[in-house]
Amino acid sequence: MKIVHTILLAVMVLCLSGCHEEVIDVDLSTAEPRLIIDASVDWTKGTSGNQQKIKLTTTTGYYSKEFPTVSGAAITVTNTKNTVFDFIETSGKGEYSCTDFVPVIGETYSLAVTLNGETYTATETLIGTPPIEETIEQNNKGGMAGDEIEITYYYQDNGATYNYYLYSVAMRHVIFPQYSVENNEKNQDSLTPVYYSHEDLEVGDVVNLKLYGISKRYYNYMNKILLASGNDDRPFPTTPAAVRGNIVNQTNNENFAYGYFRLSEVDVKEYTIQK
Repeated sequence: MKIVHTILLAVMVLCLSGCHEEVIDVDLSTAEPRLIIDASVDWTKGTSGNQQKIKLTTTTGYYSKEFPTVSGAAITVTNTKNTVFDFIETSGKGEYSCTDFVPVIGETYSLAVTLNGETYTATETLIGTPPIEETIEQNNKGGMAGDEIEITYYYQDNGATYNYYLYSVAMRHVIFPQYSVENNEKNQDSLTPVYYSHEDLEVGDVVNLKLYGISKRYYNYMNKILLASGNDDRPFPTTPAAVRGNIVNQTNNENFAYGYFRLSEVDVKEYTIQK
């Protein structure tokens, strides 16, 4: 299982590296592998949403660069009308695909994953999202110090309900998309701005923006993930910890899985940095 260094261990390693140039590998104990269920159903605006994918992997050692994939599972998603959508393993690499999924905003779906005689389940509702407005603004003197290119995009919040959002930004200067979450407590029924800046952004770079509608429960889950990973933009991140999602092992509760069953409508925009 991936285990992040504690603060004390990190300080010790830093002290040692300051005295010697050699690389020091700390002998960390590795727990038994645990199942990870990546069950994010995303319905991109303007598409049918019929093609969806669920991926199964396991936890691994701290120094490992890859997560082992899991084959041989039976995966279904069922709606309230008892329509069953089968996710079939297509590549032998732990990826399970469905080509006839029917997304409906406000509909509730149930996930079932059967593996090695055990069944994991979760239930979630598909949450809609407003569109990203066409106007995206660029400020060449943005960021905290005024020395970064900053872009601002907008969406119109629906004031009739309490809403929760997941933001995603991807570009060539970061390996993985950068995520953050937001609720409409302070911007209910308003045109809401979202700011993004990066020190390496330059003219011609393409920034991929995604806005997801998410449930309150997933909002709370992602808040914990971001806190645990130190990616919540706070100056003093919390000690990393394992965060469990909404997936339950109905056969053996002690053999729980990591991951989350989420269903979201998502709007996507791309912006090219201008002069």
